[in-house]
Amino acid sequence: MKRLFDIVASGCGLLVLSPVLLVVAIWIKLDSRGPVFYRQVRVGYKNKDFRIFKFRSMRMGADKGSLVTIGGRDPRITRSGYFIRKYKLDELPQLINVFIGDMSLVGPRPEVRHYVDYWTPEQMHVLDVRPGITDPASIKFRNENELMGQAENPEEYYINVIMQEKIKLYLEYVENASFWYDLKLILQTFKVIVRE
Repeated sequence: MKRLFDIVASGCGLLVLSPVLLVVAIWIKLDSRGPVFYRQVRVGYKNKDFRIFKFRSMRMGADKGSLVTIGGRDPRITRSGYFIRKYKLDELPQLINVFIGDMSLVGPRPEVRHYVDYWTPEQMHVLDVRPGITDPASIKFRNENELMGQAENPEEYYINVIMQEKIKLYLEYVENASFWYDLKLILQTFKVIVRE
């Protein structure tokens, strides 16, 4: 049921949102040099790597340094990038990943291999389900960039504090996952986006 829902919902979402996706894509191209999409390798279901679709919100080559985004006004973020990040529009192309089966609408957010390498064997159970666009940790840490901006050492703070708390929430999701819980989390995510 979950996979069928993912296919139908992501397919309908891509169709309905296609005008928005087109406008954002044109804005990104006009705003800065580089591709429309950012295709970063993430770790997915059963510890397999896949390439995530995101609208590019940073300048070309910005990910060569730190993998974490610091504060709401990270100088690497483009003008269009600031807006699309604020309203989570950069995440919309992940509907493609959901449609093709790399991701689910709801599930633990996929990490890069660099951070997964820090996980314990117990924490690796996060990878027993498909990663998702939203989950309880995404809702709780929706202002993660601002938290990072206040840290003395953002990378260390992410690994030792934020990532650990996120993994706890991921594991709770894995244990309690159900179709109805997914629907509840989707509604909660929409409420948070609309409120902000």
